[in-house]
Amino acid sequence: MSRAPRLAEGAAGPLRLAVLGAGSWGTALAVQGARNGLDTVLWGRDAAAIATMRSERRNVRYLPDLSLPQSLRYDDDLARSVADADLVLIVVPSHAFPDIARAIAPLKRAGVGVAWATKGFEPGSGRFLHEVAQDAFGSEISLAVVTGPSFAREVAQGLPTAVTVHSDDESFAQDVADALHGPTFRAYTGKDVVGAELGGAMKNVLAVATGIADGMALGLNARAGLITRGLNEMLRLNAAIGGRAETLMGLAGLGDLVLTCTGDLSRNRRLGLALGRGQPLREAVAQIGQVVESVQTADEVMRLAERHGLDLPISALVRRVLHEDITPSDGLKLLLSREQKPEYPSGLFD
Repeated sequence: MSRAPRLAEGAAGPLRLAVLGAGSWGTALAVQGARNGLDTVLWGRDAAAIATMRSERRNVRYLPDLSLPQSLRYDDDLARSVADADLVLIVVPSHAFPDIARAIAPLKRAGVGVAWATKGFEPGSGRFLHEVAQDAFGSEISLAVVTGPSFAREVAQGLPTAVTVHSDDESFAQDVADALHGPTFRAYTGKDVVGAELGGAMKNVLAVATGIADGMALGLNARAGLITRGLNEMLRLNAAIGGRAETLMGLAGLGDLVLTCTGDLSRNRRLGLALGRGQPLREAVAQIGQVVESVQTADEVMRLAERHGLDLPISALVRRVLHEDITPSDGLKLLLSREQKPEYPSGLFD
């Protein structure tokens, strides 16, 4: 059982959690908060969808077959949703993160910390989301990222899940973890925000690669090779930006990478499967019907790699396939034609 978060000390009643973003992942985390006895409100911008959730206790678009807790509240008014919150958790796609962060900065109570379970970069600038959050909320507000191998559907169903919460403020990381931790939902903590964010974003790019390989029926050996060499690309880029290797050997890196590369609930893997089977990119994205983060993330990962002079062959080829510069078949030929070399010429990050 989780202990009561320190955030709630001195407050009247249970901790008040505002979850911003009523997609599948936001809904699942709101369910987890309500399940833990928190006074939880789920905000979404679509008033009609929120009204349906309130009346039917279901997220008809994203989790139509799952009943939502009776205690969970719903709102389409952003100011009202965050006004009394003790903790704000942002769970919107990365392209919407900057606008939401800026919008709630003047609306939430002074001193209230902000966490996010969004994975990706700021579109265009390539900034990490913690940089966007620092600009929006200032240096005095505690910030944290929630990440790890976690399909929304399984969390909403109450199936066993483990995530990790990273923050420069260790006390706040613990508070966020305590708010989410429960009998079937383990929440660990760490203090490597940049490493945790890189892992959560970059695994989406690599999931496209493994999906393509599986779509082309290249076999389980190819999938394992791509995951392993993909992890090497993550580790090398992580080292270049100052992240810690152990972060990527844990839930935020290897755990999330394996889940996203092998689980068919992954939108990015499903995109890769479609491309590997010859489906056009636009058609594949439309068929998935939700935001597929890898399309934009591949560009940002490669901008980072180029800035640090790193050769990331898998990520580079995924970007070219997503830009339709080459076909998946051409990408495979280029990958297999690379020069033979030692696996680690002089250390882990080579």
